[in-house]
Amino acid sequence: MKTIICEEPNRFVMKDTEKPVPHEGEALVRIKRIGICGTDLHAYKGNQPYFTYPRILGHEMSGEIIEIGANEMGLSRGDLVIVSPYRYCGTCIACQQGKTNCCTKLQLLGVHEDGGMREYIAVPTSLLIKADGLTPEQAAITECLCIGAHAVRRAGIVPGEYVLVIGAGPIGLGVMKFAKLAGAKVIALDINEERLAYCRQWVPVDETVNAKNNPLQAIEEITQGNMPTVVLDATGNVASMESAPQYVAHTGRLIYVGLVKSKIAFDDPDFHRKEMSILSSRNATLEDFEQVMDSIRRGVIDTDSYITHRVDFDRMIETYDSWLMPDTGVIKAVVNLD
Repeated sequence: MKTIICEEPNRFVMKDTEKPVPHEGEALVRIKRIGICGTDLHAYKGNQPYFTYPRILGHEMSGEIIEIGANEMGLSRGDLVIVSPYRYCGTCIACQQGKTNCCTKLQLLGVHEDGGMREYIAVPTSLLIKADGLTPEQAAITECLCIGAHAVRRAGIVPGEYVLVIGAGPIGLGVMKFAKLAGAKVIALDINEERLAYCRQWVPVDETVNAKNNPLQAIEEITQGNMPTVVLDATGNVASMESAPQYVAHTGRLIYVGLVKSKIAFDDPDFHRKEMSILSSRNATLEDFEQVMDSIRRGVIDTDSYITHRVDFDRMIETYDSWLMPDTGVIKAVVNLD
């Protein structure tokens, strides 16, 4: 089968590899679509934590079940499924609380172990989610949107409060969308006017602020001097993450959604003065998948415009570098294996 491997930073190769043979409790899935995430782009550039090379990237996957045995999931050969990339142990302290997204032994497909940039993958049936009512493309981008849904759940948003989302990339857009669905008054902060315009159209957010134009004053004016009670940073940028606390209201919450391969520092007096809560948000759970799939089925989420770039598997390597360039206007790229 055809497999694309990231041999080292900045180098993909296409190889012919053995088709996997599923073990007991596993299913063989023919990959149909792969969503390209910031994690994939960072890994390609050598900037992704928890990463080693060579690696088969791809953790946003949809596919068709080709082989499967008896299972408790109600899954059958021919089903369209989402491959959840979170391989968890089920027994650790996090898993016992139902927080499988931060399992102490978590192995993420496409990061800690090989992912979906290949024609077939064998995975435990427990990682398969039936995607009835979704297209292969919609199924492939569900995991990306789940990151935003999970972050909003972590934030504990109360309807009517001001929520600032920093970063209008694919993850940030998902955060904005589910914050809006939770009843928040959403402010989008980014440096790209085209992205901010898309936030107004796609979410739609209540306010947009360009980070280049005195954002602190603009946000203070929007919130009548109170500042947002919830701030979510989805940039994965050190400078942004370190400046994020300044936007948080007294007694407010700051949630770091993006991940960066670095240490982050902030001003302790400001942190204590505001009695601020700082949280991280990692991955997603089955509850988030169910929420996102339901939202897509109901037409609440416009997936058509969210997916801006499509390419066939055989042309991915030659196209990949272009997705790193802001002027190409990429929001979400999807690789087609049909």
